[in-house]
Amino acid sequence: MYHMRLRGSHLAMGRRIGKALRASGQDFFALSALDEFQTRFGMESQKILLEIFPEIREEIYGAAEAMSFPAERLAAWLMPMGCCYDLRGCTAFAFQKDGKTYFGRNNDLPPFLKKVSCSALYLPSDTGSKFLLNTSAFINGEEGVNEHGLACAMTFVAPRPNEIRPGFNALFIVRCLLEKSKCVEEALGLLKEIPVASACNILLADPSGAMAACECCPTQIIINKNNDFVYATNEFQSDDMKSHSAAEHGPYFSAERLATCERAFGKMPGKPLEFAQDLLAGKYGFLCNYPKNCNFDTVWSSILCLNDGLILRAEGNPSRTAYKEDRRAHLLFGQ
Repeated sequence: MYHMRLRGSHLAMGRRIGKALRASGQDFFALSALDEFQTRFGMESQKILLEIFPEIREEIYGAAEAMSFPAERLAAWLMPMGCCYDLRGCTAFAFQKDGKTYFGRNNDLPPFLKKVSCSALYLPSDTGSKFLLNTSAFINGEEGVNEHGLACAMTFVAPRPNEIRPGFNALFIVRCLLEKSKCVEEALGLLKEIPVASACNILLADPSGAMAACECCPTQIIINKNNDFVYATNEFQSDDMKSHSAAEHGPYFSAERLATCERAFGKMPGKPLEFAQDLLAGKYGFLCNYPKNCNFDTVWSSILCLNDGLILRAEGNPSRTAYKEDRRAHLLFGQ
């Protein structure tokens, strides 16, 4: 997993990302093979991105410049991510224990993406909050936490093909909420204003104990709150939202992972960090124990204590990889 520190304007940070991608030796010119949907959806969604989040468009253009790659094409490749053509697993949760808020997440992907995954510390100088973003792509992200202790994560939900609209995919939603919100309530207000591109779950938590698991599609958002815990896998839990998913249950054992979370939070023990590690490692039931023939695995796992500024990450499957503390936390939280 790459570890990056990005400073300066969004344009400058984009250039830094582009230089790193070019130096990685990855064949990003394969991005030129966009299909008709990606091209049309990407171009239409860019217009929405420019209206709501112009800073990130600058970042995309900076990356494209450093890569000597057409900026419009790079944006068109990024915008449809998480909408339909790249199935993801993932389990996310947040809970309160002894007056503190904890967050945990397994990021489940095809194993080859482990080599290109990145944990980027953003320290923008022009606008927005400082934040740490974990991603298997770049610029957009699957999960993160900002300087105010707001944590945000997405989980993929298979959308109905006729319910995909130009707008923000789930990874761009995570990025936008982290950069532009200070707490769960602010994030929920912003989420309601963002044109959601397709079905997804967005999980939020902050140090005050506020938590929400948001079930989203282009036409509806249902916000599920709980004072003790929230969790999400790759399907909708609310009856009103199930018709907006293409399948009764999500991919990669989503129903089993959902049942594991339900059981675990029904008997949560006294040591919160140990509980989070054991749950993510599959000790309460199936969560990361994918069979080898599945060609799918947990490529990283995160645990946060939002009150203490503690960031732990296992850069591999947590059932066989130790968690390490991210020493960049002091740059994020000023400790």
